[in-house]
Amino acid sequence: MNLWKECSELNEKGISFVVVTMTSVLGSSPQDPGAKILVTKNGLYAGTVGGGKVEMAAIKKAQSILDHHEQLPPEIVTWNLQKDIGMSCGGEVNFLFEHFPAINWPIVVFGAGHVAQALTRVLSKLNCHVTCVDSREEWISKLEGVKAIHHPSPKDVVKELDPKSFFICMTMGHAFDLPILVEIASHAPNCPYVGVLGSEIKGKRIKHDLQEAGVSHEFIEKLRVPVGLPIGHNHPYEIAISIAAEFLKVRG
Repeated sequence: MNLWKECSELNEKGISFVVVTMTSVLGSSPQDPGAKILVTKNGLYAGTVGGGKVEMAAIKKAQSILDHHEQLPPEIVTWNLQKDIGMSCGGEVNFLFEHFPAINWPIVVFGAGHVAQALTRVLSKLNCHVTCVDSREEWISKLEGVKAIHHPSPKDVVKELDPKSFFICMTMGHAFDLPILVEIASHAPNCPYVGVLGSEIKGKRIKHDLQEAGVSHEFIEKLRVPVGLPIGHNHPYEIAISIAAEFLKVRG
């Protein structure tokens, strides 16, 4: 099992999971220390700690942990295979249970330019799931720690995204932002945050054009242009920090 690949896939899908590791064994045991399983609410996802009753007990314990939405601290459990598990073989096993609840704060950044590069790096340190979309492969390739999507028509990606996402446009300009915003207004009219990098003058123009495109008044009213809290100077990372701070304020 490629543990980190499996964990990454579950994170990408927004699925909570528990990593169960057999840390030590006393006497006979159906597996060696270091054996691991990944468990979701649906049961065993990958790996094995020996199968049979001991694995069933580990899965059941992991599923009880997944009943909690808040992350629980790691827990070590010691089981006697005869007394606690009901197995005929003697021995004792220790398991480490590590809880990884799903990240339920999706953020989508359209554009991978200088400010987006800074913003995605800031956001990658927070407990959120960041996706960045751009048509320019050379800029997408520079991203770190986020899901990067290279697509010739970024607006066509919108329908595949979580409508509860925080959306922000910082593309190459008005002509690129507008069709993306029209798609967001259609696919995710009730999204908690939508904004565009730019000045108040750009904001007036883009809101006018959205109105001309038939976008609802409610969506236009909540569109944030400029984005970010009024702090810092005109430097990519300072702008990024002001935007991240606004995200946190809106999220609450």
